[in-house]
Amino acid sequence: MIREYKFLLRPTARQAVALGEMLRDHCTLYNGALQERRDAWRHGSKTSIKYGDQSAQLKEIRAFDPERQGRWSFSSQQATLRRLDKAFQAFFRRVKAGQAPGYPRFKGVGHFDTVVFPKDGDGCRWDSTPHEPHTRVRLQGVGHVRVHQHRPVRGRVKTISLKREGNRWYVVLSCDDVPAEPLPPTGAVVGIDVGITHFLTTSDGEHVANPRFLDAAAAELADAQRHLATFPKRTRQRTKKHRAAARKVAKLHAKIRRQRLDFHHKTGLALVRDHDAIAHELLNTAGMTRAPKPKPGPATPGAFLPNGAAAKAGLNRTILDAGWAQFLEILANKAESAGRLLVPVDARNTSRTCLACGHVAEENRATQAKFECVTCGFTANADHVGATNVLNRAGLVLCDVA
Repeated sequence: MIREYKFLLRPTARQAVALGEMLRDHCTLYNGALQERRDAWRHGSKTSIKYGDQSAQLKEIRAFDPERQGRWSFSSQQATLRRLDKAFQAFFRRVKAGQAPGYPRFKGVGHFDTVVFPKDGDGCRWDSTPHEPHTRVRLQGVGHVRVHQHRPVRGRVKTISLKREGNRWYVVLSCDDVPAEPLPPTGAVVGIDVGITHFLTTSDGEHVANPRFLDAAAAELADAQRHLATFPKRTRQRTKKHRAAARKVAKLHAKIRRQRLDFHHKTGLALVRDHDAIAHELLNTAGMTRAPKPKPGPATPGAFLPNGAAAKAGLNRTILDAGWAQFLEILANKAESAGRLLVPVDARNTSRTCLACGHVAEENRATQAKFECVTCGFTANADHVGATNVLNRAGLVLCDVA
């Protein structure tokens, strides 16, 4: 299996400055390569520059600027150029498919937060001081940086990424050949239905409350964002107070993100420990949270009819706060590692199908929480009905496991 491990770095003050300079110089390289591609295409010859052309220039760039570009790992700079190349490949793919193109944009220094080292030992060495009690990672141009390693690393370290989140620094290891750790069988199978009233409901009738971390921090976050909005959006040099206001907003968002991630991990682990097989709905979260299309007014050109965008925005915010896609991804990883079976099923009409007579109708779901069949009168909790239907749809696969 392939797994990622993320650890907090504890750099010294001098190392933190060097890490910031590394990100700045990689950002400059990215933007310079993007500008070169733009200029070449705008030229009368319509020249198309590829990754190989720009990678071949790295040697000259490093020799010309040894104090900045020459300090850092050659392979990490190649990875930055590959990142730009992938952005252009995705752009051309979207153009070919008739989608919104999304031309690659220049990165601000505050928005370029990751540097990738494609191979352990090439510009970056994990556990560079094995004889010391503290784990360290060696980064070219920075030195041996202390790592807060809170769990053991299994498998073979392939790539190493340096990541900045707010004022924190992290190292992310991508490991191959990670051994599975199967859990003992329990003989239990379950279906789950995710929602917003309850985060999830099982086919056994158990509800897991929706923590709503974003709502809990909404007042404090709104105050911080209002204060940040008093400063100009576009400025060449931020003041000290402007930087502090931006850091506070980023810190609150990071806390919410960590709380949500911790909740997903604990909830997924509890499901995996207690069940041999888990069935869930196959959800298209991106499609579910898409904004409604505007409705042009037929009588007045340029006018639009109400389309429920405000109400949909509130629903979208609640769905994204629950983080269903992230949770299902974490659940899949934990199930694979524990040797459990995860079965995705079609989500259509799972909460509109009567368990007693099988009648399917939108009217069966009387409210968000109540199910009442219009044909036979069967009543139950709507989320419980959905979870049971999910389990029933996966029955053919789960019968082989139970």
